[in-house]
Amino acid sequence: MSFVDRALITVKAGDGGNGHIAFRREKFIPKGGPSGGDGGTGGSVILVAEDGLSTLFDFRFQHRFEAEPGGNGGGKQCHGKNGKDLEMRLPPGTLVFNNDTGELIHDLRSGERLTIARGGKGGFGNEHFKSSTYQTPRESTPGEKGEELNLRLELKLIADVGFLGKPNAGKSTLLAALTRANPKIADYPFTTLSPQLGIAEVDAHRRVVLADIPGLIEGAADGAGLGLEFLRHVERTRVLVHLLDILPSDDSDPVENYRIIREELRKHSQALYDKRELVVINKIDLIPDKSERDKAIKKICRELELRLDRDVIAISGATRTNLNQLLERLWKELNPADQVEGWKSTAPV
Repeated sequence: MSFVDRALITVKAGDGGNGHIAFRREKFIPKGGPSGGDGGTGGSVILVAEDGLSTLFDFRFQHRFEAEPGGNGGGKQCHGKNGKDLEMRLPPGTLVFNNDTGELIHDLRSGERLTIARGGKGGFGNEHFKSSTYQTPRESTPGEKGEELNLRLELKLIADVGFLGKPNAGKSTLLAALTRANPKIADYPFTTLSPQLGIAEVDAHRRVVLADIPGLIEGAADGAGLGLEFLRHVERTRVLVHLLDILPSDDSDPVENYRIIREELRKHSQALYDKRELVVINKIDLIPDKSERDKAIKKICRELELRLDRDVIAISGATRTNLNQLLERLWKELNPADQVEGWKSTAPV
């Protein structure tokens, strides 16, 4: 399932340093020659495609990026310091456009480095202009301006986690609670007509790309409801979150709802049926009494032969109950090297 993540940024290479005008003033050398040094070259802006990055999330708040300018030349033929290059790390597959012209500049491949804006050359100091016939030049040149570009970055994202479940299971509400996405939310089937994307922050350094998949109904594998198109979207996610409404408004059975969706996955693709899955019981706020709520959760787990806190998490997207726990579990499943105790959520239909 691919989504386009966009960012508009401005990149500015460093200006070159100015040349300097100076003359030698030393004891016993009353008429020293010109000694003004050249300016340093400005730093360039370099785009680096780095494996492991998957979003343009880091450009949410910062939109202007500038490399270091070159230093001015000095006396005694001192050359100005060259400015440091600015390296910007982007996910492989990022399309880089000139936002002013619409031209595609480059499609970044894994490991590529692209100098997108070159630093300005340093100006000449007066030492540069001396000759046998022009021994006291009093001229220098300013540094060149570094290149500046308005860029549009586009990345087609592959969602890490796909939310699936019956219509009205609360997928859009959960996506909105976990991310900054603004999916349409209403109390009727098929509010979501196309996959909705959001990026959830587990913490400052860990992020998960989430997708709300339109609700599936019985017969989806045969084209009913929103049908095959969205089953194909689900195939490309790494982990599935199977959302169950603990108290469906249509008085249906959460366990039977789960089995219906699982059967649609099996009919569509065995690989999809076998995909890693976490069962999430949603809307627990609808049962205020704790003992009744616990009884309903245990009943679902028992009938599905799943273990609470290993295979199942109970949450409320509306009241944000246990959402941090959910994100931590998803991160561990997506990054098994960080996981101490694994979990499985493959259940029989």
